Amino acid sequence: MQIEWLGHASVKITSKDRTIYIDPYSGEYDKQPKADLILITHDHYDHFNKEKIAQLSTDETIVVAPQKVAADTTAETVKPGDKKELKGISIEVVAAYNVEKNHHPKGEGVGYVIELEGKKIYHAGDTDLVPEMNAVEADIVLLPVGGTYTMDAKEASGAALVLEPDIAIPIHWGEIVGHEEDAQHFKEEVEKESEVEVIIPEKGKDIEL
Repeated sequence: MQIEWLGHASVKITSKDRTIYIDPYSGEYDKQPKADLILITHDHYDHFNKEKIAQLSTDETIVVAPQKVAADTTAETVKPGDKKELKGISIEVVAAYNVEKNHHPKGEGVGYVIELEGKKIYHAGDTDLVPEMNAVEADIVLLPVGGTYTMDAKEASGAALVLEPDIAIPIHWGEIVGHEEDAQHFKEEVEKESEVEVIIPEKGKDIEL
């Protein structure tokens, strides 16, 4: 299984004969393999891009999204707490929202836990550290660290300590908000306080799992 960070919060996950994209926005998609599944976390332009979805889609592609996105496209609607089996892949939908900021109201965005090859991968979406994370079980977590609209590096390190994965990958930096220094700070904080391995992704380079 491979995880490729395409930039910002955009991620491609490849497993055997399955290709999954989460929030395809950053990066070029014309030469990427077509999607079996496309998961959208919320309706902001840097997460929901109709053009990129169209580039990746075939007649067999399933797009999954919360209600505000699904109302604007042909996606299958999901909400926090939903569990689905799509294309032979188990998906659990998790709440994603801001606690003290107003950018991402509760009930509009989601994160996803995807089970592949016996491992659970959690893409948190645009979120703060929220109580619902206490119930999330994941081996690999992708957490926003850029601040302003989501958790910053320190808050995200707290989330990693709550989640206790084997591997944590910082995302939502390098474009719009956040810098590599935020990813490095996240790595230092998490590895200082736990046995979690932090992998800082490089654009276009697969993380082999």
